[in-house]
Amino acid sequence: MATRHQVRESIVGLLYAGDIGNAGIDKFIDELFEEKKIRNLQKDFALSLYQGVKDNLVAVDLAINHNLKEWDLSQIGNIERAILRLGAYEILYSELDNAVVINEAIELAKKLCNDTSPKFINGVLDAICKDQEV
Repeated sequence: MATRHQVRESIVGLLYAGDIGNAGIDKFIDELFEEKKIRNLQKDFALSLYQGVKDNLVAVDLAINHNLKEWDLSQIGNIERAILRLGAYEILYSELDNAVVINEAIELAKKLCNDTSPKFINGVLDAICKDQEV
């Protein structure tokens, strides 16, 4: 059985694949989940995350862009963008504690990105959290 961290890692992979032009990636979701042993409640969680990001992409991207200091979302690496989108979605639309969401995103960045990405992702997601408090 996959952990929630492994589920998030798989969702980042799906978001990344879709972002680089694999428009038909949705056809392979069940295969990917089975391969990663994402089943039952974890599968429901994974599908809700993936569909949630896709359904709310405009609002998610707006929140990210609003909190990028010197960048535009299109200038960010694809993996970083996928992690930010997932994290921003969870901050904006889930009941999960924001500290948990940010920590998960940082851990994904440590594993999947370069050395500067965790700090960058932390800063952007933290800024999104602060926007929500206002």
